[in-house]
Amino acid sequence: MAETASEGRLGIIGGSGLYRMAALEEARWQAVETPWGRPSDDLLTGRLAGREVVFLPRHGRNHSIAPHELTHRANIAALKTLGVTEILSISACGSFREHLPPGTFVIVDQYIDRTQGRARTFFEDGVVAHVSMAEPSCGRLGQAAAEACTALGIPHQRGGTYLCIEGPQFSTRAESRLYRSWGADVIGMTNLPEAYLAREAEICYQSVAMVTDFDSWHEHHAAVEVSDVVRVLTSNAAQAQQLVAQVAARLAPPAGACPSGCDRALEHAIITPGTNWPEEAQTRLRSIAGRVMGEGR
Repeated sequence: MAETASEGRLGIIGGSGLYRMAALEEARWQAVETPWGRPSDDLLTGRLAGREVVFLPRHGRNHSIAPHELTHRANIAALKTLGVTEILSISACGSFREHLPPGTFVIVDQYIDRTQGRARTFFEDGVVAHVSMAEPSCGRLGQAAAEACTALGIPHQRGGTYLCIEGPQFSTRAESRLYRSWGADVIGMTNLPEAYLAREAEICYQSVAMVTDFDSWHEHHAAVEVSDVVRVLTSNAAQAQQLVAQVAARLAPPAGACPSGCDRALEHAIITPGTNWPEEAQTRLRSIAGRVMGEGR
């Protein structure tokens, strides 16, 4: 079990194509255990552009974990344990919009959930909490990501709706057309319940989705194939590394409360009185909800 670090680290969750952070100084892989099991891989700690950073390859360094097998709770809990207060999530996605072709980065601000049966909360087994997800992304992080894309000349869109499917199969053409009609901008398999859990852990969260294909709705483009995705990923991965470095350089550790309220998400969310928390839940949740756990818990 790794030691808990001081607060204020920037967490990076690397998706398809982003498995390592070569630019990290003083880099060291750490194994972390959590009450929800082991995360996808060891976590890489180090410094980037003067900022303390913790990197986690979402699918493992060898991309051996499928979307439906991800241990999202362990991933977020491990980052929290190492002092992460902000998460920049990088992932591949398909596009539902002509003006968002492959190579475009979308700074996501909304989600539609089409996943099935994934563990989506830390609060259960005798403790109930309802966090607000009306604004699931952190405005401060989103602004830093947009500025970084502009500085690097990366085609991007600030704001967009990410539709998350269970996977690991891609959508049927009928599904793709349906999701597009709902107003979704991009589609992926990994950002939920990741975003839900980051909010419950009171960690600022922002996803940057890198477009690799047009899913299967587009009449003039072939349906998505893994070979096409991998080809675009190779190009996107280099830009993603540059983006992360730019965000780290622009984003100083938070000096006060998050303007979006991410760090206070549990303030009024927990319904179960502290005196009624089962002892096992108290122990398990201390790493996530320690800030709001009073003397009675």
